[in-house]
Amino acid sequence: MADWQLTSCCSHTQVAFIATIGAFIFVILALWRTPVLDPFKLITVFLHEASHATACKLTGGKVEGMEVKADEGGVTHTRGGYQWFILPAGYLGSAFWGMVLVVASTNDITLRIAAGLLIAALVVVLIIAKNWFLRFLCLGFITFLIIIWILQELTVLRHVNLLRYTILFMGVMNCLFSVYDIYDDLISRRVNSSDAEKFAEICPCPCNGVGWGVIWGFISFIFLLAAVYLGLVSLS
Repeated sequence: MADWQLTSCCSHTQVAFIATIGAFIFVILALWRTPVLDPFKLITVFLHEASHATACKLTGGKVEGMEVKADEGGVTHTRGGYQWFILPAGYLGSAFWGMVLVVASTNDITLRIAAGLLIAALVVVLIIAKNWFLRFLCLGFITFLIIIWILQELTVLRHVNLLRYTILFMGVMNCLFSVYDIYDDLISRRVNSSDAEKFAEICPCPCNGVGWGVIWGFISFIFLLAAVYLGLVSLS
């Protein structure tokens, strides 16, 4: 039975889990402005746009294409669907998928399922991509994940848990990037074409784009806390 109250916390495995997340957060913040994290930032942009596309399909719309650019920009071309659901899905969706990846990394079965689904999603986007950069990004990460998976399954590096740490790092990165992206687009420099500014135009309440950014940022941070909590429960 899962220990939802964490009465038995914290075992050595749970402490290692928390410590690893803390180390990843430190590394990500320390290297944020360096090109080292650029490939991982771009994959978070991909998940942001993929979340828009998913929301569009779930509300009966049509996805006409996706683009991810080298400057960490991205756009999803949609037609139809409910904008009330599609617009917030980018920021909140990337944070949600980050939470899913963090929790999935705590179990051997869910870890492999998450890696497989991520590869499958990249293949789908590879097909509908509207620019060559996104195609190369998808191919690069598909190759990267497959290599990491093979190294873990078929070599002595299986004891290093490469796939587990890769998925966990990507999960933490997505949770952090979502919060930072909201802050950067809506609070520090106010991008008028941001999802939140567009959402404020169709929302009848007096909350402007910055207000929605604060709300979405708070929700994204909750996803990160939920990821740690659910991960600890999974390891209990």
